[in-house]
Amino acid sequence: MKIAYYPGCSLHSTGVEYDISTRKVCDVLGIELTEVKDWICCGSSPAHQCDELMSVALPAKNLALVAQTGDFKEVCAPCASCYSRLKGAQYKLADENLKKDVEQVIGTKYPEDITVLHMLDVIAKKIGVEAIEEKVQRSLGGMKIASYYGCLMTRPPKITGKDSYENPTDMDSVLEVLGAEPVDWNLKTFCCGASFALTQTDVVLELTKKILADAEASGAEAISVGCPLCHANLDGRQQQINEKFNTDFNIPIFYFTELMGLAFGIGAKELGVFKHLTEVEDFLKERALL
Repeated sequence: MKIAYYPGCSLHSTGVEYDISTRKVCDVLGIELTEVKDWICCGSSPAHQCDELMSVALPAKNLALVAQTGDFKEVCAPCASCYSRLKGAQYKLADENLKKDVEQVIGTKYPEDITVLHMLDVIAKKIGVEAIEEKVQRSLGGMKIASYYGCLMTRPPKITGKDSYENPTDMDSVLEVLGAEPVDWNLKTFCCGASFALTQTDVVLELTKKILADAEASGAEAISVGCPLCHANLDGRQQQINEKFNTDFNIPIFYFTELMGLAFGIGAKELGVFKHLTEVEDFLKERALL
């Protein structure tokens, strides 16, 4: 299958391993990604706090660029924040007056016939777990994993259209056919604080501590994510959390595409997992995944 690909800013910078692993996994699954030509920032968290019109115009411009990139009716965004901004813009642009204002800002017609998907939607729904299972070359060996969806992959449901927005299971289903054991836990859609990491770090440390503690208490050996902002907080803040709260977290945080890549037989270095801040080498060696 062919689909337009909107990586967003994080996947070309702090979350580059998510981009790398996504592309490699898609190659194995026969998904041809075409990166949206001349894409721009979606606005992420800050835009709607600064300028409401621009917060809609930025994702609308990207949707127009999808249409200009080729004959695409679907675009996938691996970043949950990008996915949310693209979907949110579509929801707001049902307002004809706003649509006229946005089209004036972006200088082109807004395409109304493009479907926005998160990468997990593409893999779990359009490809399906049976096809994924056929590509597994080495099982994850019962690795106990907490699937963390965060806020924006499923909510708000009036924008995402997701039915199971409080207890999503798509990532769990994918991990299960890879040979992992998804754990049952309480905070799979709890907020990590996202970009508040820069402005209200203490809030993020408290939220992230709760997520890590609940995953650990539920027996998870690792956490799987589908958002670079979530990964940055869960992976990159563990040392700060340990220092502030006298904890001893050392939980590997993987993008779900990295775990898929490992199960598909792709090397850990190729997938970029050593770019993580929380050490994963010993963890993978113990499980014969290196």
